[in-house]
Amino acid sequence: MTRKTHLVLGATGRTGRRIAARLRLHDAPVRATSRSSRIRFDWSEPDGWDMVLRNVDVAYVVPPPVPGPVHEFAVRAEAAGVRRLVLLSGRGADGWGDSAFGQHMRSAEEAVRGSSLGWTVLRASNFAQNFDEDIFHAPLVAGALALPAGEVPEPFIDVEDLADAAVAVMTEGDRHAGRVYELSGPRSLTFAEAVDLISRASGRPLTYRHITRDEYVSSLAGQGLSRHDAEDIAAMFALMASGLIAETTDELASVLGRAPRTFEEYVVRTAAAGAWDER
Repeated sequence: MTRKTHLVLGATGRTGRRIAARLRLHDAPVRATSRSSRIRFDWSEPDGWDMVLRNVDVAYVVPPPVPGPVHEFAVRAEAAGVRRLVLLSGRGADGWGDSAFGQHMRSAEEAVRGSSLGWTVLRASNFAQNFDEDIFHAPLVAGALALPAGEVPEPFIDVEDLADAAVAVMTEGDRHAGRVYELSGPRSLTFAEAVDLISRASGRPLTYRHITRDEYVSSLAGQGLSRHDAEDIAAMFALMASGLIAETTDELASVLGRAPRTFEEYVVRTAAAGAWDER
């Protein structure tokens, strides 16, 4: 009998590539898809979804950056015989109110939680890896990070832990069905504290500077981001400033059965790999 497949969408991304590698070590049949994979998946090309969903048991879903497509995806998944969906979302999504941030995540949650499939939602805090794999990296390599983030701390989550949690949810049957997990790191840090730790571990005099929302939007636009994307990221910082997602939770430890990695562990590991070395 053919073993059912574990589908990973966005398998070249920060979470997807880590999850796919872990599933393979579990000897789980994996279909790792992206816009550049052999079996191609693109949110803007629904004609190709049915082939991707064929013989899938559980799917890890990273929603597209626009609201809507996950509703149709859930319908297609049910028709294909998929049993469970594991959705990546953001911390405290149902408390974001009228914030302009994350409308695509809220739409995806509505689609998944409203479907007849088994589902689990992983609501993650900001990734520690934003400092070396994403938008904060280039400014740090240049010596200074400037953001509209003040004294409200953030409990950064290590993506390695998030990947471990996703694999647990995907491989432990129905134990996690119908659950929304609010996942955070073990300690909240301000951005100034985070940059100080990176500076000390890397041996470089890195600095953090608070700037206004408008200055940040202009800076992102100057780096080539669309005005819409820049405004969306700025809205995230406004949400963080409210303190809504500043507290830690113990739900990551509950899923993992161990303590989550600290930000210091992430910093030491990443500095040793040379991520913040001067180019």
